[in-house]
Amino acid sequence: MPKVLIVEDDEAMAVALQDGFAYEGFEVSLARDGVKGLQLARDGSPDLVVLDVMMPKKSGLDVCKEIRAEGNTVPIIMLTARGQEIDKVLGLKLGADDYVTKPFSFMELMARVEAILRRSSRGFNELESYRFGDVEVNFRSLQITKEGTQIDLSQREFFLLKYLIERRGEVVSREELLEAVWGYKSIPYTRTVDVHVAKLRKKIEGHGEARFIITVHRVGYKFAG
Repeated sequence: MPKVLIVEDDEAMAVALQDGFAYEGFEVSLARDGVKGLQLARDGSPDLVVLDVMMPKKSGLDVCKEIRAEGNTVPIIMLTARGQEIDKVLGLKLGADDYVTKPFSFMELMARVEAILRRSSRGFNELESYRFGDVEVNFRSLQITKEGTQIDLSQREFFLLKYLIERRGEVVSREELLEAVWGYKSIPYTRTVDVHVAKLRKKIEGHGEARFIITVHRVGYKFAG
């Protein structure tokens, strides 16, 4: 039974998350402030931490920073309020694996959780940086350079590239990308993935023949760097 630590001070949200994860078969621990959350992250050995940014006693950002400073690689999903764009970016720089913006559906959150746990169970190590061709990616600072010049990627494009790199050599379906990068668990066919891949490919590969993000006809994409 996977163990999830929920660090959330809002009572209604905390209860809803606790009930939802319990229903999905998780063993649930709950902390109502950042200090207690950090203690349970240290002592409880959770498989996943769902961490609100705005917490009493110690902010979620500080909790995330201290968890990572101690060498703990437990997957962390941060909960942010609408409009807290700076918190999303800072949380990712501090080592969070993903974020979900309030208000959100539990289905959306579970899609993110399942994708992260699936990646962890398959033994993917957290990459700090990666180089392919003349492109260098720094996953800690969320910076990407091509021939030494910074490339301007949206957060979605960054997550898309990161997901493909982590699965380099594998064929990744459009459905898997929609679930992992967009949080869509089940939706009709859409060209969302194709449009974003085309934009990303143009930024990192230019207009020539695709070398790194390879299209697999009728299936999805494969990173070949």
